[in-house]
Amino acid sequence: MPAYRSFLFAPGNHARKVAKVFDCGADHVILDLEDAVAKAEKVATRALVVEALQRPRQGRGKSGAYIRVNAFNTEFCYGDAVAVVGPGLDGIILPMVESREQIVAFDWLVGALERERGLPLGGIDIIPIIETAKGIANARTIAASGTRMKRMAFGAGDYTLDTNMEWTLAESELEHARAEMVVASRAAGLEAPIDTVWVHIKDLDGLTNSAKRAKQLGFQGKMCIYPPQVERVNAAFTPTEQEIDFARKVVAAFEKAEREGSSSIQLDGFFIDYPIVYKAQRTLDMVRATEEAR
Repeated sequence: MPAYRSFLFAPGNHARKVAKVFDCGADHVILDLEDAVAKAEKVATRALVVEALQRPRQGRGKSGAYIRVNAFNTEFCYGDAVAVVGPGLDGIILPMVESREQIVAFDWLVGALERERGLPLGGIDIIPIIETAKGIANARTIAASGTRMKRMAFGAGDYTLDTNMEWTLAESELEHARAEMVVASRAAGLEAPIDTVWVHIKDLDGLTNSAKRAKQLGFQGKMCIYPPQVERVNAAFTPTEQEIDFARKVVAAFEKAEREGSSSIQLDGFFIDYPIVYKAQRTLDMVRATEEAR
């Protein structure tokens, strides 16, 4: 199972950044056709990102290759999907999703293209970004759409614009939307969501705080817009040595207790029962995923 700690954007029409993005240590990269590309260049940029996915890339390792297309209700979305679905593409980021109908229709389109082009049906991941008040209000029906979608992402820039909120450094105004994303994901049986970007690119300490808060709220990773952000984000969503050691002790002690007929124990001043054990096992699963990503 791959790790989903970090997604690093690169503008699809910026050849130098596209060439370097796979060397930056992110678990996944996103070649952008949306916000980073001017309207006049969107159509021409499709061929550039597709060609970029076919080139050998030094240092790519096991990074996933995603493309962010334009929003469902734009004139570019259909053409973007038709252009980019093909070999070398691991997934599509679909921005500004506001309804179940949008994700269902887009899933159908990608499936039809996969079938037409002899690709494994359902093999291309789709991650919707929820980034408006309507999207957050419909997050539970979007999450429960029954499509190939495994995880959602949250976009605070458009969300705070749409709701007339001030996007502060403390990000307390995002608590409700973040919590709703986590609850909607869990209720629908999806993986934990991916958190919004941090736009203050020189404030890496603020980024660390934002990532740690998102992790506390139940997110599994964060989108990045600046290569130096990747290391901080990966660190925030990777268990510490202390957390790993404790998880191993919990699993080992509980296995011993179960063999002796007990399902609750005390360990280092903590009461340990099944929820704590499952959390420890999840920590160790995350460690294995991050080791595979290296």
